[in-house]
Amino acid sequence: MTVVRCRRALLLALLLLGLSGGAAHGQRIAKYGADFLAGGVDARALGMGGAYVSLADEVSAGYWNPAGLSHLTYPEVSYMHVERFAGAVSFDYGAVAFPATERSTVGVSVFRSGVNDIVNTLNAWDPVRQQPKPNYESLITTFSAADWALFVGYSRQVSDRLSVGVTFKGLRRAIGDFANAWGYSMDVAAQYRSGPYRVGAVVQDVSTMLQSWSVNRGAFELDDADINPETGDPYTFQDVFAQDLPDGGTALVLPVVRLGAGAAWPVGSGHTLTVALDTDVAVDGQRAFVPNIGDVSFRPRLGAAFNYKGVAELRGGLQRIRYGDSFGLDLTPSIGAGLDLAQVSVDFSFGDFTGLTAQDLGYSYRISAQLRLEQPGLKRGGTD
Repeated sequence: MTVVRCRRALLLALLLLGLSGGAAHGQRIAKYGADFLAGGVDARALGMGGAYVSLADEVSAGYWNPAGLSHLTYPEVSYMHVERFAGAVSFDYGAVAFPATERSTVGVSVFRSGVNDIVNTLNAWDPVRQQPKPNYESLITTFSAADWALFVGYSRQVSDRLSVGVTFKGLRRAIGDFANAWGYSMDVAAQYRSGPYRVGAVVQDVSTMLQSWSVNRGAFELDDADINPETGDPYTFQDVFAQDLPDGGTALVLPVVRLGAGAAWPVGSGHTLTVALDTDVAVDGQRAFVPNIGDVSFRPRLGAAFNYKGVAELRGGLQRIRYGDSFGLDLTPSIGAGLDLAQVSVDFSFGDFTGLTAQDLGYSYRISAQLRLEQPGLKRGGTD
């Protein structure tokens, strides 16, 4: 990679910081403040287009709808790894959930989304000669930009049909040593079942998520910088890159209401047909190409699955439905399959992550595994 390309990579990372950080000494609404979580988790749910708010009833409910954790009978563990944007971004998800009492369940989920080996060329450019330093390769270092999230969920079964849940969320975002942010909020949720029918609702970030960014200005200082003849002082980051340093600040992520309805009908001998429809209702102003009323936008998702004797399952869905004058109706499908063997489930899905803006980078395979600890003494209620 040339120094020019490296320099652009560093500036891109700084631009992302500028977009995330908010105005200096103030607050602003962050339209994409927690979008690293928006791609979803669990290959079964993603194979159904992410229409899972009403259906979530296992460990991944800690993400989709914490009220669904109440349907666990045994402790469960899940993991998923995804490479996004042609492998440039890695995403990892791990979760564990376990019945705490006869009617209560606790779940913990951990997420990491990161870009590794971003080049740092701060000390590789000669501002006097306006070209790379003779030994520039030895002066290039690398860093990572990573987003972390921790969800702690609690579910309570109110009746045979109704369960409620709450999730406490903490976020940690960092761009090398240059800047970092902390965020926190909570979700509240409910799920209702009557026969084959399911209804679910989640209010994400009901408390409004606060993300407070701080910038380490010392990390931008140049080592052994030459003297700028115009100022008589050593060259600074602004002199070399013709860009001001970003400032810290507080960004607000507004609540999103996720509504879902579904049904799971018995078909034939031991088979099941499941269908679901979800709609996200947001007030963050992300109105491009989706149904909206003013700043209120609606993002529908549709999914279906056919389960064969509780062993194998085929899935399909529409994870994005948009319309624009330039491209017409845009339907983004997803497909998937799963295998359930005793206490282990393995699921696969394939879909588009970014849509029209970057379809050559957006397709992702998702593979997840889930373990149910069906062991004596671990069953809800303490008996087998």
